[in-house]
Amino acid sequence: MPTVKGDGMRGLAVFISDIRNCKSKEAEVKRINKELANIRSKFKGDKTLDGYQKKKYVCKLLFIFLLGHDIDFGHMEAVNLLSSNKYTEKQIGYLFISVLVNENSDLIQLVIQNIKTDLMSRNPIHINLALHCIANIGSKAMAEGLGAEVPKLLVSADTIDQVKQSASLCLLRLYRTSAESIPAGEWQSRVIHLLNDQHMGVVTAACSLIHDLVQKNPDDFKGCVSLAVSRLSRIVTSSYTDLQDYTYYFVPAPWLSVKLLRLMQMYGPPDDPAIRGRLNECLETILNKAQEPPKSKKVQHSNSKNAVLFEAINLIIHHDSEPNLLVRACNQLGQFLQHRETNLRYLALESMCLLASSEFSREAVKKHQETVVTSLKTERDVSVRQRAVDLLYAMCDRSNAEEIVGEMLDYLEKADYSIREEMVLKVAILAEKFAVDYTWYVDTILNLIRIAGDYVSEEVWYRVIQIVINREDVQGYAAKTVFEALQAPACHENMVKVGGYILGEFGNLIAGDPRSSPLVQFNLLHSKFHLCSPSTRGLLLSAYVKFINLFPEIKMTIQDVLKSDNQLRNADAELQQRAVEYLYLSAKTTADVLATVLEEMPPFPERESSLLAKLKKKKPNVVPTEPKKGTGKGVVEVNNTAGESSTDEPVSVSPPSPPQPAAAAVASTDLLGLDSAPAPAQPTVQSIFESPTTVPGLDIGFGAAPAVNNVGGGGGSLLVDVFGAPPAAGQPATVQNNVAAAATDQNAMAPGAEDNFRKFVCKNNGVLFENDLLQIGVKSEYRANLGRVGLFFGNKTSYQFHGFKSGVTTPNEDELGVQFQPVGEVVEGGAQVQQMINLECKTDFLDIPTLQIQFQVSESSNDPKSDNNERYAGIPQHINLKVPVMISKFMYPTEMSSADFFSRWKQLSIPSQEAQNIFKAEGPVDKEANKTKLLGFGLSLLEGVDPNPENFVSAGIINTKGAQIGCLLRLEPNLQAMMYRLTLRTSKESVSRELCELLSTQF
Repeated sequence: MPTVKGDGMRGLAVFISDIRNCKSKEAEVKRINKELANIRSKFKGDKTLDGYQKKKYVCKLLFIFLLGHDIDFGHMEAVNLLSSNKYTEKQIGYLFISVLVNENSDLIQLVIQNIKTDLMSRNPIHINLALHCIANIGSKAMAEGLGAEVPKLLVSADTIDQVKQSASLCLLRLYRTSAESIPAGEWQSRVIHLLNDQHMGVVTAACSLIHDLVQKNPDDFKGCVSLAVSRLSRIVTSSYTDLQDYTYYFVPAPWLSVKLLRLMQMYGPPDDPAIRGRLNECLETILNKAQEPPKSKKVQHSNSKNAVLFEAINLIIHHDSEPNLLVRACNQLGQFLQHRETNLRYLALESMCLLASSEFSREAVKKHQETVVTSLKTERDVSVRQRAVDLLYAMCDRSNAEEIVGEMLDYLEKADYSIREEMVLKVAILAEKFAVDYTWYVDTILNLIRIAGDYVSEEVWYRVIQIVINREDVQGYAAKTVFEALQAPACHENMVKVGGYILGEFGNLIAGDPRSSPLVQFNLLHSKFHLCSPSTRGLLLSAYVKFINLFPEIKMTIQDVLKSDNQLRNADAELQQRAVEYLYLSAKTTADVLATVLEEMPPFPERESSLLAKLKKKKPNVVPTEPKKGTGKGVVEVNNTAGESSTDEPVSVSPPSPPQPAAAAVASTDLLGLDSAPAPAQPTVQSIFESPTTVPGLDIGFGAAPAVNNVGGGGGSLLVDVFGAPPAAGQPATVQNNVAAAATDQNAMAPGAEDNFRKFVCKNNGVLFENDLLQIGVKSEYRANLGRVGLFFGNKTSYQFHGFKSGVTTPNEDELGVQFQPVGEVVEGGAQVQQMINLECKTDFLDIPTLQIQFQVSESSNDPKSDNNERYAGIPQHINLKVPVMISKFMYPTEMSSADFFSRWKQLSIPSQEAQNIFKAEGPVDKEANKTKLLGFGLSLLEGVDPNPENFVSAGIINTKGAQIGCLLRLEPNLQAMMYRLTLRTSKESVSRELCELLSTQF
């Protein structure tokens, strides 16, 4: 900013002095009103005001506004000041506009016009003032009106460094306000070269702009990686004396270093070995400098130095491709675990949680287990203790599970209330995941209930019951252990629930010991009855009636309890009904009927723990419990959910249903009070999921399928002529030099057959095959389990095809029925023939029908101007192709609510019912294109189901002759890593795998 001499505004100074000398608020208001009246009269009556006077009065208005008073005039005078050539007048005008003019003002267009004039001027001071005003207001109108002007200044060779710096930040503000208003152009390819600019201020400002540009269009700015590596290398290898103007407490350009490191985290490791090597050298240098003695004792020095270090470690973790760097980073973080600075301890624990997910550094992280445990026990800051819990959870595996779980249980007794619930979940997950001996698992969960019963959710004790029921070797031990736990004077209600359930099922296994005889078990449970809530009392009543079946000798004692007025006249209708029905059941039915109704629970279907879903819902960025493989292509993480099991439920899943009782003769009787209410029956719809785990009486149908599949086209007949239509963009126009190959190998697939087949996964119409002789087009439509495919064979030559035969074979007629009409044996030059294929999907199928074509080109042409295809004359041609008919073609979209989706998602929780694939995106992640592909695949898009708006949730129904197969899908894109995670669940393992494989090739 230039220095202006002799430009003091005496009137403004006097006014400010008067305001400061006011003794009361009333006196101040009176003085301000007097001044406002004077200014208003000057603006209205005096037409001869010069620039100096306008500037003075506008300054007074600005000062009054800053004191908290409304200003409703003077705006036009401020706009007029923008036209002045004097710096001070223009400066005050822009200052007033920046503070008092909002984006909805009527004057905004006039302001934009004045700004345009200044941007085109050759005075850099005026340009900078205009850029500052744009950045301060940053409205959409400014983005639309000036979005094309600012980039020109940014990349112009004539622009001075200070203007480039301001233009970078100004464009960043406009881009964040309205990215679509900034026109694309040559500037986009040139802006990354600002990273090589000699002026460090320009580089710093440009780095922020490029970071935001990369977030939206990463492919357009890939060249910035090599430039960022080059610039970072120059910074980290320089001495603090080399960059004196940008050295902060002996650390060269720390803010720019952090920005460059963050920019490189938007991409994977560089593909060029030279660039990757140079980047690794930079990171090693940063790690080496962290070991050097500090050059200053000032906190600013350590803060700036550590800021660069932690960002470098984040980049190392993101790339996850250099074992040496990962281990060094882990060792460096380990030194911070006992640092006196709380923030450093917190950041070290947080970063080590991420390192624990890498196979390269997991063992190095485990070496610090004792230090982390000490931090958990002695740390004063609760947020640091929380990170310590996260790290213990992340580093846990089978080798140290018992030790870590034991330490977490010990700490749980004195843990802060804010982290107890999460600790309980993590202990339960680790105990189940890494349990080698299930007696240890039972002891751990019961100890967990004893220590923190109030924080043990229903999912935890549901899960322990499921595991005990499924494992015969632990049932007796569980019954004995829970019996002993119930003998404690103070027993948590969750312990009573577990005890009632397990003793009701397996109390007979410990009944031989006089100390745990049937009567002792019953009396022990009943002594807790009056202390429990109604739901727990209902469970205990169910346990009592099971005792009648297990121990007939105490039948009369239990019936006396059921007959008591406390039960038969209970104010709770549920408890009263249970008592009456259980009493009648025990008194009136035969022993055989009673044994059938009250038989032991059957094993639950094996599935992954639902506790992970609850943990992720509480804390979406939960750290992984298994190491991920280093790929060298970027960390395989989707939406920050690294380490999720392949069968984990979506993060928004509602709590899982509690253990279901065995099918009873009395269908309406809920023996243990744990059933969720059945869904309303839908008698007109066949149940879609034919899973053996389906609860009897629970209809899980999606609803009636739509009558017509409109995927890939509109209504009406789809079988229209496609010969002569140009191939789709990106599709090869011809398959060169494959005619001779097709002629010599009669059984091999034609070149490109697999790729052409994949192009029809999400569409029904297009060109299936094309070479110099023949083009084959496809049009198809599907209704329910029936389909019709039209094949159009176009002779591209002027020669006649004779002996033309086309047939379709299917590996298994019992799965997919195929009928087709033969075509004529002669196809004239330039002509097109059509063949219709009728399909019937009898059951789910995996094998794809094959199209076999054979013909011979005539040796003479009817056209005197024949083409050059006579070289194929007389050579038999054989072409084998895959018919684009797959199981997904018989799928139709279906709509459902969020609750229905998650309910059915949980019902498909057997590992074999799920298929999942994590893969690299083939191109930019385009949300609209992904929607089109999913719709083309035959699925509906369920909006608002997934809490992450970037994810896709879909549902569909596959119709076969014998059954319907429901399909649920979840597609999670990771924009930073350019990767997808695709999860599909159906009731049939083979269908899940096939659909997942088909869709994985489309993104």
